Amino acid sequence: MPVILRDYAGAVLEEEYQTRRQLPQHLRKPTPEEPVFEYALRDARPSDLPDIREIYNHYVANSTVTFDEDAMTLREWKSKFAYLTKLGMPFIVAESPRGQILGYALVSPWKQKKAYRYTVENSIYLGAASTGKGLGSVLMTELIARSKAVGLKEMIAVIADKGADASIRMHENFGFTEIGRMGRVGFKFERWLGTVLMQKSLT
Repeated sequence: MPVILRDYAGAVLEEEYQTRRQLPQHLRKPTPEEPVFEYALRDARPSDLPDIREIYNHYVANSTVTFDEDAMTLREWKSKFAYLTKLGMPFIVAESPRGQILGYALVSPWKQKKAYRYTVENSIYLGAASTGKGLGSVLMTELIARSKAVGLKEMIAVIADKGADASIRMHENFGFTEIGRMGRVGFKFERWLGTVLMQKSLT
């Protein structure tokens, strides 16, 4: 039925409405439960590299989380995997019960000079469906523990200064402190970008 209303200018307004009927609770269909987000952490394997490449290349194409502009090839990932394995650097994945790679975390040498051999840079990337569920923090916890176990002493994070507030907060929560910023050192998506440098002592 129409409801007759008047605005303060005196005009007549009509608003059609229809009373919504709701079934009693016991007659309603149960709300489907969201599937439990399950995963296991393990060392990365060569067979994981195609999935890792796809996760990383998503960020290459769609974000400034990485300053890379060209997708990494499987050959490049195989070379990187062999290099990190040779150095004994932690490289871990989160795997679903069905064998899907949900995300990965690794550390790599901060610099190539021998004097920097105890200092590493971290990298954590999640599949699009795995974000916002706490997996990044779980991977960070494991990455720090494994880095300590192999004798690494300092961990560096290089974070884009645009749109990476969540990453900065997460690193702060793990005890990373800001040690500097560099402005306009990268150019991607037709704009200049800077970096935030953060550091955590593992000793």
